[in-house]
Amino acid sequence: MKILFLTPELPYPPDRGASIRSFNLIKNLAPRHEIHLLSFSSKESDLAEAGPLLDLCSQIETLPTPHRSTPQRLLSTLLSPRPDMALRLPSSEFESKLKAFLQKENFDLVQMEAIEMARYIPTVIESHRPPRLIFDDINAEYLLQKRAFETDLRHLRWLGAVYSLVQWRKLRRYEAWACRRVDQVVAVSEVDKGALRRLVPGLPVSVVPNGVDPRYYQPGEGESDGSLVFTGKMDFRPNVDGVLWFFERVWPLVKGRLPQVRLLVVGRNPSPRLSPLLQDPQVIVTGFVPDVRPYIARANIYLVPLRMGGGTRLKVLEAMAMGKAIVSTSLGCEGIKTTGQELVIADNPSDFARLVIDLWGDEKRRKGLGVAARRLAQKYDWKLITPLLEQVYEEVA
Repeated sequence: MKILFLTPELPYPPDRGASIRSFNLIKNLAPRHEIHLLSFSSKESDLAEAGPLLDLCSQIETLPTPHRSTPQRLLSTLLSPRPDMALRLPSSEFESKLKAFLQKENFDLVQMEAIEMARYIPTVIESHRPPRLIFDDINAEYLLQKRAFETDLRHLRWLGAVYSLVQWRKLRRYEAWACRRVDQVVAVSEVDKGALRRLVPGLPVSVVPNGVDPRYYQPGEGESDGSLVFTGKMDFRPNVDGVLWFFERVWPLVKGRLPQVRLLVVGRNPSPRLSPLLQDPQVIVTGFVPDVRPYIARANIYLVPLRMGGGTRLKVLEAMAMGKAIVSTSLGCEGIKTTGQELVIADNPSDFARLVIDLWGDEKRRKGLGVAARRLAQKYDWKLITPLLEQVYEEVA
């Protein structure tokens, strides 16, 4: 098949959620399909540095990522009937380039990655020879904002709660609009599939989970340094909320029993909200690192203290593939078909702390969890996930 991918950012390097998913799908589709890519890019040098992506795609073109100032974003958030995510990537250049692609090439499929790209649905379906259109809804975004609203409301964070309430309601309409206008929707979990079908009863939705490359993420050699580690993009609201919850509610209980333990928070763009962590000498906030694997490998325990969000967490699959003992909230491991043998779960501070303390001192238990986690992660190998997407292609072709 000849397939055109539309992505909100160039999926290389694959160092954040959407780009990891897009890159690995393209990588595993390319041997059997002709892949073309039209993407936004933040700087001109991105494409020249795209490495393997250049070999995987028959054609790649990028357009500059639109920029909105903070006042523009605030004004549009207040006045527009559309959600913030629908307003991020308006580009007449991109629309013109997409029209040219569709006029020149006879694509079998267009795959639209993430809701930011949904504004270009009319351009595809109104083209002279409209191809079949797949919408890869990487998160059920309205559900994510609903959960963010409920979490902020419980903790009296009024500004965040109001923002998420407004966005939740706008996203319900917009996400439903997008889903109704494509030939097939792809979700990353059964939970997201159910959420989208509540928006649009009878909606054709197929689950293509997030995956992991177990050859890249492997159990590390050498001894642990006894640390606890969290990894993720640290200006992403669910990550910030989860780390602050752990630091404020769980960390004091852990330190009380394990005074020598260290906490590592690893990921780009740390939010100013994380500044209290910098006052604790036993906490390290790294900012950007070129490779998270050494930090995960050295840790005793991988933490997933998430209380809001959606989809399937790539970070959990990465830690599982590396054979780490994991303590997670129920929401943190949502969408991954665990049996109870691969990680441990707690949703309140005292239980979370107890599990961390008990595991920290039980090397045999940690190793057992790690072996089971690695075994499960191998079932989420992108090589096994991509054929599920190809089944979707065959159904809509």
